[in-house]
Amino acid sequence: MAVEVSVIATSSLGDRSYLASDGRVAVVVDPQRDIDRVLYLAGEKGVRITHVVETHIHNDYVSGGLELARVTGARYLVAAADEVGFDRVPVSDGDQVAVSDSVRLRVIGTPGHTFHHLSYVLDEATDGGWQPLGVFTGGSLLFGTTGRTDLLGEQHAHELAHRQHASARRLADLLPDGAQVWPTHGFGSFCSASQADASDSTIGREKAKNAVLRLAADQFVTEILADLDAYPAYYAHMGVANTAGPAPVDLTPVTRADPAELRQRMAAGQWVVDLRHRKAYATSHLAGTVSLGLDGPMSTWLGWLIDWGTPITLLADTPEQVADAQRELVRIGIDRPAAHATGGVEQWTTDPAQLRELPMADFPALAAARAGNAPAGLPVADVVLDVRMTNEWKAGHIAGAVHIPLPDLPTRLADVPAGTVWVHCGSGYRATAGASLLANAGREVVVINDKFDQAQPAGVAMADPA
Repeated sequence: MAVEVSVIATSSLGDRSYLASDGRVAVVVDPQRDIDRVLYLAGEKGVRITHVVETHIHNDYVSGGLELARVTGARYLVAAADEVGFDRVPVSDGDQVAVSDSVRLRVIGTPGHTFHHLSYVLDEATDGGWQPLGVFTGGSLLFGTTGRTDLLGEQHAHELAHRQHASARRLADLLPDGAQVWPTHGFGSFCSASQADASDSTIGREKAKNAVLRLAADQFVTEILADLDAYPAYYAHMGVANTAGPAPVDLTPVTRADPAELRQRMAAGQWVVDLRHRKAYATSHLAGTVSLGLDGPMSTWLGWLIDWGTPITLLADTPEQVADAQRELVRIGIDRPAAHATGGVEQWTTDPAQLRELPMADFPALAAARAGNAPAGLPVADVVLDVRMTNEWKAGHIAGAVHIPLPDLPTRLADVPAGTVWVHCGSGYRATAGASLLANAGREVVVINDKFDQAQPAGVAMADPA
């Protein structure tokens, strides 16, 4: 059987893991912490996992590699240069790993995203010898971009950017144009310098499209460092967990909270997170909660916004939604929510006065409100608050808007000017989260639940690009 590479996507974090098999045995690359997905796929294909490999010590999620190797008895390949708190098979640049008679891995040192980053060339045996099928590139060469180089500290970013350039060039020189590129990052993860420009790629395509292979080193370094935006605060805890050796996960249901307990937890300053869609939240929600719907990257924003270690209670329509949220949260090291409640807002309080609405509007309504003709039922727009990231703001923003990126908002609520606040982002997801924080602080808010590219066509004045 020909070698097959299957993608295991974790879209909520913007990453991919891989299972490569020859029909009998399999290699797993950069697995997420919820390893049951990997075990199911291997069982479905009828293959035995014999090797688990890490391209690097991850910064954006807690790895499932150690536990997967324990469960399956697989060899666990981790860079020899990384000092870790567990047994592994140490590998370095130039090593070759025999997976089966028909499959082998070649270890290529590709520093840049981290100092000890490795890529793995997947070779298949043919009558004429070994043929490279592709390369697992982790956070090195991505689709149209590369992994960012500042996650180990700004003091290392320039040196690592130069190494990233050299590493990408090395892969391009080493492999034929037809070789597949299989990165871990680039699909929404803040570990990538920018987002992937394709859903799959080859070395040849990257030579034509990727700046790291088209620009001289100094120019590439200047450009990559100039475009880097903030990254989630919880990243500080991921490398520590992965170096120590993550514990197995517990995805069993957490305790159920009654209305009294929900009030007590909010009064104690804990986070109670409403996982429903933002439109349902706007219609009716429990005062004091924060909107982070499961339809968006909930774990990324929650992990970024909270003080690490703060107890979290989850609210949802169904137990299945709570289970989905638990799965997402363990991937970033939030192992056990404090409690949960399901069934709908009317079951979360004994006092109807604790339920409130959150007005929603679109950009045409904002244009009308700024002109003094607010649609019926909506207040004037004293303040327009943009909670997008800095690079989004720089690319274009509303004239007169106040900019506070969502991750900064919990500590900068006092910086929002007085008056009614109309909050927007790129689509409405982050705006609803930000508006819920403001409402909890006693502010009158309106959520602009609309695509930002609709602002200018709706007649909202934009700032001069200069």
